[in-house]
Amino acid sequence: MPGLPKIETSPGAVDFINDASLTQLLAGPAPGKNLVKDTIAKSLAKEPLSVEETAILLRCNDPELLDDIYGGARTLKETVYGNRIVLFAPLYVGNDCVNDCAYCGFQQTNELSVRHTLTPEELRAQVLSLEAAGQKRLILVFGEHPRYDAEFMAEQVRIVYGTRNGHGEIRRVNINAAPLDIEGYRIVKAAGIGTYQIFQETYHHETYARVHSAHTRKGNYPYRLDGLSRALEAGCDDVGIGVLFGLYDWRFEVLGLVAHAVHLHERYGVGPHTISFPRLRPACGVNFPGLGSVSDADFKRVIATLRLAVPYTGLILTARENAELRRELMSFGVSQIDAGSRIEIGGYTEKGDSQISDREQFELGDTRSLDSVIRELLKDGYLPSFCTACYRLGRTGEHFMEFAIPGFIKRYCTPNALTTLTEYLVDYSSDETRRTAEELIRKELDKLEPGPLKDKLEERIRQIHQTQDRDLYF
Repeated sequence: MPGLPKIETSPGAVDFINDASLTQLLAGPAPGKNLVKDTIAKSLAKEPLSVEETAILLRCNDPELLDDIYGGARTLKETVYGNRIVLFAPLYVGNDCVNDCAYCGFQQTNELSVRHTLTPEELRAQVLSLEAAGQKRLILVFGEHPRYDAEFMAEQVRIVYGTRNGHGEIRRVNINAAPLDIEGYRIVKAAGIGTYQIFQETYHHETYARVHSAHTRKGNYPYRLDGLSRALEAGCDDVGIGVLFGLYDWRFEVLGLVAHAVHLHERYGVGPHTISFPRLRPACGVNFPGLGSVSDADFKRVIATLRLAVPYTGLILTARENAELRRELMSFGVSQIDAGSRIEIGGYTEKGDSQISDREQFELGDTRSLDSVIRELLKDGYLPSFCTACYRLGRTGEHFMEFAIPGFIKRYCTPNALTTLTEYLVDYSSDETRRTAEELIRKELDKLEPGPLKDKLEERIRQIHQTQDRDLYF
């Protein structure tokens, strides 16, 4: 069929998801108190959990032990990531698609979807609008279509990096797009991308076949499952995995994500840089009820369990969720959120806050401005960060793990979060947000031991306030 990808898998590609085995793990007996506590203790020692150990946490329904799981997730998040929350924004480049995914507003048979691909001029306008709000990190999102090939994506990345106005610049561009062959990944890597993100959507084979037509690009389960292995084979430093929760049993999907992380680590020495866990949302022109609904309480368990299972993997909580719920869930292990998001094609140059559903892949739950989100984070004691230093200094992939595992990453992350937050406050923020930030910045500086690092950080903060110097990172 025209538009289907060339079937080129990575050397030694294997389908590492055994549905029967994962289902059997979930059907086991409720674990005893000591077993659950020992599993949490392993996580708190910053050791990743196996699939079998993760299943122990998922089989637990004792309220007291669940409190221990949530407490462990909070502690681990604070230990590894501190109080930082990394901020980014999604930018949809085009919604042409040859797939017919049952749940997606971009499905090719959706006659209500308004199709458009940003021209270079339109893309620059979107980027300038994002920069004017203070954004520094983007993820470019593409429908799955032959026109969105590796060369096309690489050119969009170059346009984004080349679009600047005053202090406004995008310093990190990630990609969410269709799987590529190895040469395709090399092309987009050469354009300077950060993380290449592919969602398997569901790891359950039967459900995957039910919601993805076999005669589309996305209908090939093994090809998609192997997509990030090919990215790593091609030299991409960071990859991101994800599931669309609501398609199948959430507990099975958590095990699938952990199995994927284990597979990548065993084969390449480094697991995924990020895990995303969006829940199914309504989409214009789509009537899909979902097969495995996920309550807010279950969603809380998804996040806490993943935090314990993969201590050094970033967890992304998206604006699909409403503001109140995002605030509640933040402490259970989330390290990245999007803010000030618009997911309509061309949405960042639109006036007003209302969503335009026929140009969206799904409906958002949190449409607050970037400044409003930052102000709330500050009030809740979080340190908003736009840091991109690790990617420019080669602290990625295995090298990131070398820094992160001993805890050395805090020596870089907190100072870089403070300098990028200061940039935002000086160049973009409202007076209210600036006032709210001043106290937190003082507290963070007071936590640092006196010495050369603190002196250098305080000097860089003064530079940002008093000069035009920016992008001063450690």
